[in-house]
Amino acid sequence: MRTTLAALTLLAFAAHAADPANEPPKGFVSLFDGKTLKGWKLHGGKEGTWAVDEKAGSFHTAKGGGGWLMTEKEYGDFELRIDFKVPKGGNSGVALRSPMKGDPAYTGMEIQILDDPKYEKLQKWQHTGSIYGVVPSSSQPTKPIGEWNTYVIVCKGKKVAITLNGTKIIDADLADHEEKHGKAHPGILRKKGHIGVQEHGGKVEFRNVFIKELD
Repeated sequence: MRTTLAALTLLAFAAHAADPANEPPKGFVSLFDGKTLKGWKLHGGKEGTWAVDEKAGSFHTAKGGGGWLMTEKEYGDFELRIDFKVPKGGNSGVALRSPMKGDPAYTGMEIQILDDPKYEKLQKWQHTGSIYGVVPSSSQPTKPIGEWNTYVIVCKGKKVAITLNGTKIIDADLADHEEKHGKAHPGILRKKGHIGVQEHGGKVEFRNVFIKELD
């Protein structure tokens, strides 16, 4: 029986849930060592706005104006696993295949992270798990404020599959969206770029950032 990209993300989430903090599972590389921000660089943010909590094994913005924290390395086809914790009113995102210029929500792809109930009159593509401005998530199975959530994101060519806390919320073929959104969101046409996380309001925390490059 054929195994779909979305099915693989569900299997990956189950395996990830049992991983020790910041210790990559077999076949993956950790993008965060739990102690430093080595391998990351600022994009559109102010120096000193990101900090590491060694005791918690996480990193976050210490104050506003953090912009984006991006990997130094670029990635094309990959499986990304990342935990995040949202405070009340929190607003953030995960950048995929982004260049180090412009707004990654447009020049790359942004996967939304949001305290959804706090915001009124959201567009469907603004909710947590959505590919911002392009593909709305089918649901938002986020945990209560202050608890850790887990994304498993698989990008393979023009296919993007996302699970949030074990629930598939995106199973998209970007080719289906190029005509409608390619001009405003040219990032969906990119084949590779940087991975990043955003400070756009509130102390959103991250840990267990693992990646496996796919052939």
